[in-house]
Amino acid sequence: MNTLIGTYECKADAKGRVMLPAALKKQLSPTMQNGFVLKRAVFQPCLELYPMDEWETLMQRVNKLNRFNKKHNDFIRRFTAGVKFVELDASGRLLVPKDLVGFAKITKNVVMSTSISIVEIWDKDNYEQSIDDAAGSFADLAEEVMGQDDTDGLS
Repeated sequence: MNTLIGTYECKADAKGRVMLPAALKKQLSPTMQNGFVLKRAVFQPCLELYPMDEWETLMQRVNKLNRFNKKHNDFIRRFTAGVKFVELDASGRLLVPKDLVGFAKITKNVVMSTSISIVEIWDKDNYEQSIDDAAGSFADLAEEVMGQDDTDGLS
């Protein structure tokens, strides 16, 4: 799958349905027929939407863990807690299950933010707060994560 691009503001209705923005739907169209997996994020109060092929690639890695190792088993259980298979309805809406709406504290205003090959789904206020909280330390984080090794000699 190609890298997904964009951050989109959407509205959730009272039933937890969110209309997928047209630009995002176009990027996801090659994988839409296979459905998606929706899960709680590990580090943030948001949801992660995985195209099925991305989910299966991730599950191949998880499946290599030793289930007789307590830490591995605990990780698998917690990582897959609340995981749901979801599809877009005929109108192009994604139904976010109530338990996941509660986890992400989704109200009416939603942000769908691409993260390489998945889509994060946030309550807009929480998304803005997360961006604001990270703004001050992002330069240090970028240097630590991306600025260490000059293995290609381009910098």
